[in-house]
Amino acid sequence: MNLGVRWTLHGDGRTPAPGAVVRPDERLSWPRTAGLGAQHVVAMFGASFVAPVLMGLDPNLAIMMSGVATMVFLLATRGRVPSYLGCSLSFVGVAAAIRASGGDSATVTGAILVVGLALLLAGLAVRYFGARIIHAAMPPVVTGAVVMLIGFNLAPVTASVYWPQDQWTALLVMLFTGLAVVGLRGFWSRIAIFLGLVFGYGISWFFDLVLGRIHSPVGGAEAVDHWRLDLSAVAEADWIGLPSFHGPSFEWSAILVALPVVIALIAENAGHVKAVGEMVGDPLDDKLGTAIAADGAASVLSTAVGGPPNTTYSENIGVMAATRVYSTAAYWAAACFALLFGLCPKFGAVVAAIPGGVLGGITVILYGMIGLLGAQIWINAGVDLRNPLNLVPAAAGIIIGVGGVSLKITDSFELGGIALGTLVVITGYHALRAFAPAHMKQQEPLLDSGTSSYDEEEAAPKA
Repeated sequence: MNLGVRWTLHGDGRTPAPGAVVRPDERLSWPRTAGLGAQHVVAMFGASFVAPVLMGLDPNLAIMMSGVATMVFLLATRGRVPSYLGCSLSFVGVAAAIRASGGDSATVTGAILVVGLALLLAGLAVRYFGARIIHAAMPPVVTGAVVMLIGFNLAPVTASVYWPQDQWTALLVMLFTGLAVVGLRGFWSRIAIFLGLVFGYGISWFFDLVLGRIHSPVGGAEAVDHWRLDLSAVAEADWIGLPSFHGPSFEWSAILVALPVVIALIAENAGHVKAVGEMVGDPLDDKLGTAIAADGAASVLSTAVGGPPNTTYSENIGVMAATRVYSTAAYWAAACFALLFGLCPKFGAVVAAIPGGVLGGITVILYGMIGLLGAQIWINAGVDLRNPLNLVPAAAGIIIGVGGVSLKITDSFELGGIALGTLVVITGYHALRAFAPAHMKQQEPLLDSGTSSYDEEEAAPKA
């Protein structure tokens, strides 16, 4: 059985020839492959260890399970889809919503485990029926709206939890990170979030040294005097040890909040598989279902032991584009490095010590970027928001999701926020489409400021 773990040496094993690429089934020399693997780990660090902190989960376990998830993904796709699976940011809002309603880490991971199962089943369905079922059930107007409301639903977390802890540090970190994203080039721009965190650490230490303690709320609680950067837990942490494992617990209310994220994960995987296929010159449509199913299986495995969910990382796709090295051997090296990092509790303590103000500056950009990915889906697919069929369900669902609108079903059960917003977008779109006139089902401008086909039909004399 071909598991995609055999590679032929590319050229002299040093650098790709001019205009050539290192294909997934090729590799450079092992020292260079290990170096590329380390680079992939650095590229995924920015988001992959911020996400578990924002979700209230163990960052050491997150990094370790990202390595395991990557191995599962590479084996499932037989080494044809070079990708790294890191902690998914799509669930940060879900975790915040579950904790706000009284859930703990076990409730969070239990809800996400069910989403992983749903993603696994969706991948198997795509393998059997083909990618057309995705487009039929979740056209771009739906996926874009759901991704957007998931991202923007996080805004209150930044505004009420992180930013108030140290507003000036948050502002400086936001400005620095924005400049890093725009002003840096190549690999450095792809780790701008990581650089923003390092900058935030430095600024917090400097402010503590010069200004002393700050009087501010911590984690949404009452305002108290505290150090911005508290490294006491780092000194006490061991260099080698196992991360903190825990089992999941399952609550229907939490599961319903989390399930809509499966739409975002399907969209992410489809986009990444298409991008990788174009870069390596190997159409990977036949591997789309397998990739989605592998992502779901990896997330189930991770959340079953208390880790966060995983998804394919665009940061690592960017590294491949910059280096022209698409070897899956480099991803195996990255996965091994991640396993080693996961066995270092001191590393996890450093991550957990990220000051709240620093997270405030980072999340202002990060959460907004997640939401605007939905707009990017619309743009790439040419979604026409002048068409009422697209505009109405998307507008209603986004406002419900972002504003936290709720619908009380019984005394003990209500739908709200992300779950209700997603339900409105999906059911609203398909229900309205069933009743919409034929001209609205076509991709034509219908609500522009000038004359349109919609206006012409309304203005036409009636027989």
